[in-house]
Amino acid sequence: MIRTGAEYRDSLNDDREVWIDGERVKDITKHPSFKPIIDVRARIYDLAHEEATRDIMTYVDASTGERNAMGLKLPYTQQDWHDKRLAVDTVMDDIGGIVTRVGDETIGEMWSLYDGKDVLNEVDPRFAENIDRHIHKALYADPFHVSANTDPKGDRSKPPQEQDPDSLLHVVKETDAGIIVRGAKYETAAAYANQAFVKPTIANWGEAKLSDYALGFICDMGAPGVKHICRSGFVGRAPSEDYPLSSRFDEIDTLVIFDNVLIPWENVLFYQHTRAASFIRSTLHRYSAFAWVQRALRMADLMIGAALFNVRQTGLEKQQAVQEKLAALAVYRETINAHLTASIAAGESSPSGLLMPNQSLLYTGRVQACTQLPAMMHLARELCGGQICVTPSAASFNHPETSKWMDKYYSINDNWLADDRRKLLAFGRDLLNSDYAGHRLTFQLFAQSPPFAHLGAVYRNFDFDTPLQYVKTSAGLSDRVLAK
Repeated sequence: MIRTGAEYRDSLNDDREVWIDGERVKDITKHPSFKPIIDVRARIYDLAHEEATRDIMTYVDASTGERNAMGLKLPYTQQDWHDKRLAVDTVMDDIGGIVTRVGDETIGEMWSLYDGKDVLNEVDPRFAENIDRHIHKALYADPFHVSANTDPKGDRSKPPQEQDPDSLLHVVKETDAGIIVRGAKYETAAAYANQAFVKPTIANWGEAKLSDYALGFICDMGAPGVKHICRSGFVGRAPSEDYPLSSRFDEIDTLVIFDNVLIPWENVLFYQHTRAASFIRSTLHRYSAFAWVQRALRMADLMIGAALFNVRQTGLEKQQAVQEKLAALAVYRETINAHLTASIAAGESSPSGLLMPNQSLLYTGRVQACTQLPAMMHLARELCGGQICVTPSAASFNHPETSKWMDKYYSINDNWLADDRRKLLAFGRDLLNSDYAGHRLTFQLFAQSPPFAHLGAVYRNFDFDTPLQYVKTSAGLSDRVLAK
């Protein structure tokens, strides 16, 4: 089935405990910090019902005859990935910006565990059954599904057993009904999501075979004992006319507190066995990285568009130095595009029979997208020029005493009048030079995993045997050198 935007909004009225700026939120769907991004998520649900976009956003399940969300469909073919990519592009085109935590990019983490059902079977056959059931439950119930990876961590030089045990999420008690967990996780969008796939962070959950910190489960974000303490939002800090991106697309990050939360056994995906925890950490992004890199491609489009409009309206487009900078942005964009396209074309079969994007190409694309982003933002900032940081607010353009001066000095010709220039400069400021821009940059660098982990994924998935064999043959080395 596919939900409507209204059904999604109604699902959040579950008396969940959400805090922001020292205030307990009464109705998250109406609170000014949350309403814009909840409206975006609701819009995505509604796109699945509209005639013009229904066949892009959904597909008909052959076994049930029902329509399901394209983003939640298990990928078996290259066409499945092309269809998913088109659905994401359709959303971004419709809303006019970039959103990351909307569900399609996190469900892939569950597919990674689906690939590890043999590992789960060794631990407890119930866990393999649970992941299979939850993947199909997500497919048919269409919840807003997020992830939950990062713990506060505490002192990283010490294991959790040698400091506050709650520094990493862990089990404190087993009951007939399930496990009781305590700790915390950071997760974007958790406060307005329906459920989260919670799993260990990249940290020392223990060297032994068994550990109370090695656990993964599905958690209802409105469950008793779950508390959402959110960072301050960007919405409302300044007029939306001056900050058009942050006023619509601020995805609120949350410190999710698990205060002795009961996780029913049917929601436990693995528990205690560090092998299962290690498996999910090493394979977590084999699918979800695709949607992540696709968002980076859209970020490149925004930077190119903002930069190109700025140089065109000031008549600088034909200068060679300007063209070189625009070409560098285009190379960045097309490098991301090439890795996405190639990762589908060279897709690999997973242990469960799904089609994985080519892992080496996908993870290399993620490294390129993330490591080059700061330099590309700076390049776009150079092309937009200093006016993105000195232009007065929209109120100055609208006030009768000052508007004539703003019209005089911000109008260039019949094509570029003051109103369009103000909008463009405000857009560039919010994209490249605002608090929101800095937040987006840091988020892009760290939200899936830190940069060293991005490179670690490339190291684990690149085919080093081929260049070794090539050099062995070319240099005339003996077979002994290939011994490990």
